[in-house]
Amino acid sequence: MSLAVGEDSSSKSMGSDKDARDDNEASETKTSKMPPNEDNVEEHHPGINRKASESSFCPTEDEDDDEERKIELGPQRTLKEQLEKDKDDESLRRWKEQLLGTVDLESVGETLEPEVKILTLAIKSPGRPDMVLPIPKDGKPKGLWFTLKEGSKYSLQFTFQVSNNIVSGLKYTNTVWKTGVKVYSTKEMIGTFSPQEEPYTHELSEETTPSGMFARGNYSARSKFADDDNKCYLEINYNFDIRKEWQS
Repeated sequence: MSLAVGEDSSSKSMGSDKDARDDNEASETKTSKMPPNEDNVEEHHPGINRKASESSFCPTEDEDDDEERKIELGPQRTLKEQLEKDKDDESLRRWKEQLLGTVDLESVGETLEPEVKILTLAIKSPGRPDMVLPIPKDGKPKGLWFTLKEGSKYSLQFTFQVSNNIVSGLKYTNTVWKTGVKVYSTKEMIGTFSPQEEPYTHELSEETTPSGMFARGNYSARSKFADDDNKCYLEINYNFDIRKEWQS
């Protein structure tokens, strides 16, 4: 969960185009606003026939329009069906075996729906012990979930377990509000994972909290983990503070 807070950003470029062949033609000034390219994420996994798209995230009130242009995904297949498909293709067979590793097909091979369980969440900051966050069953921590120091560097690390089937295009989204106004939103592709008993560990990129009088205060946020089939495995709605110092 990327917990940094800041204004939504977009790169702006301004310039004027003149026709050198006609000095009497008026110059034209253009302003373009280009949103970050992270919204156009596409991932292909040979032999699985699944596609990742922005519109496949769990919807929020800001993403209703995305639902109207959702891309239809191919049919799900059990692990045994995945192995049987294209079995004559040597490269695909080796890729699938590498992806599945030591999966016990007798126990999970006939299960269609994958299952992802987020086991732990922790905020890491240089020179400080990890801040382990409790995960409530209802996804709604009571009161203040955590406090960050202004201007501090941090990252979020989480562990999760995959069972039953391959989870394709697991993604993380996070949206932050202050006094009811959205101030930050992020989406990140985590990847495609096969079921296994040993948990996976993933750490998001390091970020820096904003600083200053206007940055300090209380925030509300919503974080989600979902896959390409729009199946949401965890949604957490919480509150946090940014203060001058770490909470003692």
